[in-house]
Amino acid sequence: MTVVLPSEDNTPFAYPGPGEGEETLSDAEKLRVVFMGTPDFAVTSLKSLIDDGQQVVAVVTAPDKPAGRGRTMQTSPVKDYALASGIPVLQPMNLKDNSFVESLRSYKPDLQVVVAFRMLPEKVWEIAKTGTINLHASLLPQYRGAAPINWALINGETKTGVTTFFINREIDTGEILMQEEVDILPEDNAGTLHDRLKITGSKLLVSTVHAIASGSYVPKSQSAFIKAASLKTAPKISKEDCRINWELAAGDINNFIRGLSPYPTAWSELKGDGRTITVKIFSSEAIDESHTLDCGSIVSDGHTYLMVATGSGFSGIRELQLAGKKRLKVTEFLKGFPNPEQYHFLV
Repeated sequence: MTVVLPSEDNTPFAYPGPGEGEETLSDAEKLRVVFMGTPDFAVTSLKSLIDDGQQVVAVVTAPDKPAGRGRTMQTSPVKDYALASGIPVLQPMNLKDNSFVESLRSYKPDLQVVVAFRMLPEKVWEIAKTGTINLHASLLPQYRGAAPINWALINGETKTGVTTFFINREIDTGEILMQEEVDILPEDNAGTLHDRLKITGSKLLVSTVHAIASGSYVPKSQSAFIKAASLKTAPKISKEDCRINWELAAGDINNFIRGLSPYPTAWSELKGDGRTITVKIFSSEAIDESHTLDCGSIVSDGHTYLMVATGSGFSGIRELQLAGKKRLKVTEFLKGFPNPEQYHFLV
């Protein structure tokens, strides 16, 4: 396990106070918090807790890993922010490792906060006196799993939200503390929705910590939120899951593309001129026009538009990227790709 201190002498960090006009906790009410997270989504929550004056005594994040062609070691956004804020960082390879568990205990956390991190073993989440809470980017119990933002868009939802809850033995099933609903806009993709939810979620997290610190909370079982309709899940998305099925309706394909944009990105294979090219598609529009073409056929004027025949209507491609090339608007793409109608997308 790697333990990184913010400075050689581990000088305590002077936490900034909350913004003007915000409700504050007394020093007696403030909790010793251990924060666990890795990606950018979690940084916003960590920053909000620090700005609120919470006692974030340590941060747990993923180990550094090689990335890129040069295989240089890459640190997580949470680690970078924590060290810049003067907070010790723990980077366990194995969350069940006894040395990590004992290090965690040494910080004597009153509360552990998890945002976009790994599933915790019981010996970790039971350490904190008041429990371990998680911020999840959906309105639980809907969209339990690793990719709630992507799946909400793929499924064509018009609303989603964020939830704070206590962690228990099963993933994303613990008692709910707070929720806030967020509209999904027609122009949203996974990137824009991610950026709105991380801000809304960070504010909800601070409110949740205040409620726990003051004892003014009533956790509710997720069973109370389950309606007659079946639950939708949000499993991890693989590369093969991102392949476009052109036999679907254009509206469904549009939701699929925006639900995977900008990452991990919907893709297909373009065939013609004796070659097959992998193409990433970042944005599209559903065009409600009937046709008798084979799914995957291309209709284009060669200059301003490129439409793909689907199971119902056309998918108008707006942004795409050929393998090894730059991401381009369709008008720029067509300048360097003559006779697109001689190609077709594989179904």
